[in-house]
Amino acid sequence: TLRAGAELDAHQVNQYTLTLWAACPEENEVQEHLFVRVTRGQVLRCDNPFASAGRGDVVQVLADVALRTPLYAVVPQPLGGLMVSGACHGVLQTPQTGATPLTLTHRGLVLAPANGFNSSKDIQTFRLEIEVMDRHGHNCSGVVRVEVLPSSRSRVTFLEPQWAVTVPKSIGPLEVVTQVRASGDNVRYVILAPVTPALFTINEVTGEIRSTQQLEVAQAHLLVQAYNMLHPDDHATTTVNITVKGTDQQAPSCVPAIFASWVPETEPPGSTLVTLRCTDSSGTERHLQYTLEGPPASRSSFHMEGPQLKVNTTLDYDSEAVAAVGFQLTATIVVTAGGQPPQSTHVPVFLAVTPVNEFTPVCPSGTTFTVLETAAFGSIVGYVTGTDRDYPRNSLEYRLEGGAGPAQPFSIDTQTGEIRVVGPLDSKRHKSYRLSARLTDTGNDVDPSQRRSCLCEVTVELQAVPDQAPQCIPEVQELWIAAGPGDRQPVTRLVCQGSPSSAALTYAVAGGNKDGRFQLEGNSVFYLSKDLSEPCTYVLLVKVWSSPGGLQHSTMVALVVHVSLRSTPVPPSTTTWHTTLQKEPLVIMRTVAVWHPPPWFVAVLTVSSALLLVTLGCVVRKLLYR
Repeated sequence: TLRAGAELDAHQVNQYTLTLWAACPEENEVQEHLFVRVTRGQVLRCDNPFASAGRGDVVQVLADVALRTPLYAVVPQPLGGLMVSGACHGVLQTPQTGATPLTLTHRGLVLAPANGFNSSKDIQTFRLEIEVMDRHGHNCSGVVRVEVLPSSRSRVTFLEPQWAVTVPKSIGPLEVVTQVRASGDNVRYVILAPVTPALFTINEVTGEIRSTQQLEVAQAHLLVQAYNMLHPDDHATTTVNITVKGTDQQAPSCVPAIFASWVPETEPPGSTLVTLRCTDSSGTERHLQYTLEGPPASRSSFHMEGPQLKVNTTLDYDSEAVAAVGFQLTATIVVTAGGQPPQSTHVPVFLAVTPVNEFTPVCPSGTTFTVLETAAFGSIVGYVTGTDRDYPRNSLEYRLEGGAGPAQPFSIDTQTGEIRVVGPLDSKRHKSYRLSARLTDTGNDVDPSQRRSCLCEVTVELQAVPDQAPQCIPEVQELWIAAGPGDRQPVTRLVCQGSPSSAALTYAVAGGNKDGRFQLEGNSVFYLSKDLSEPCTYVLLVKVWSSPGGLQHSTMVALVVHVSLRSTPVPPSTTTWHTTLQKEPLVIMRTVAVWHPPPWFVAVLTVSSALLLVTLGCVVRKLLYR
């Protein structure tokens, strides 16, 4: 390492040769040489008189110098006259006065204040201690003293402290009313009061004041300011009084001249809707009277307190009175000025009441329905009819929580609240279903997102269908069969149907099975031929039931069976009685348009036809003679 306090000079010694020895215990010593070369370096140096130990450098400027004008540049020089690489930066200090209005940039420029110097008659002095540092850490410092001399320019001054102008009533828009003048450099003009000069405008360069519209006021007062464009602190003000002739009998002028607005129905009583700014011919508001005229509904809803229109009662959008006027209230504010005769101005008022969603839907009472457990798909269960006090009344949407599915085989109409069956009803697992219907209001607020809802519990109870006796078609049959010895001849197949919820049907021979010649297999009847010697007839009774014990809900089927020998001619082997359902006749109505002419029309047509034939015959005869 370089020894502390060592100074290297490349002009005197430009290379050092160091001999290094290193040794470890029980090992040979090692010797090496290290060559250190010293080259010429760059040292930061500040020029005189900036870096002098005395006063430093001095700069004199006028107090009206332009804003942020460069006043001084700090230029550090490296040794050998070379520029320092990289930008320099400085620290600005003023020990005597503390903070300074001057600005120092990172390039070493001292700038005039952004707001300018104070316009003082004395000399202002600012002493700046500036430290300069390059990117290698080299630095130098110096002092700059800025002396601000009083400005030699003239101050902005109005020629007259007050201006009085009288103009005729007939003066039109953009006509010159007067012109104000001020002495000074770079003078510009602006109207300070009133803040919004609706009646007058001023040319910022020439100072000409012009009217913006037909003047209807008696007097106007303007506060005009003149200022130096380069030094805004140098300014002066004056008052301009304008008198308009011939405006003594003018009606009051009001702003706004017409008022239209939306008012929410929850606007609290006593709130102010609009404040009129009215003036009479003299330009004052002291002698004006305000009254409200209009339909009774409007006069009962609003009232005037001076120039303020206020809400008198709650504007209920859901009431029949507001709905009867189309939710729009109209009135007229009459502004009267004293005098002979009195002059008045009418300000129309148009107010539209907007809805606010105030009430939550209410569930209906007694939302319990009963449906047959055998209800078909699409069967109506009932209606959920909620209520809502917001206008429009009872504007609701219906929705079932969880949607339709095996556990909830129902759907609801979003508009009417009609509940229908959309799946099989499992009466073995559910005696009843509990549904949650959400009722949400719609169209009750200006903001569509402001909606209220409630959850209604709906119970659907399943009504059991009692088991009925099976029905067989037909219940009496007469059959003919031919059988030989040892045959097993099929006789018929019974067609019976039980209730949907009943168990499978059971068949048994209840009587007439002589010698066990008939046998049942399910609903099929068979005849067992044994020692048949002659034709015979059997009356067989078959019992059909759906209950396990066969004691209830049973039907008896009678079979009259004629058995003949196979060698004996018989009718077809099996004849079954079929029941034909009677169909309701279809009546077709056809209308045929028929025209029956009256007798006189027929007579006239016959005579005309005869005359036509006679005429044609005469014409043909004459042509043949020629």
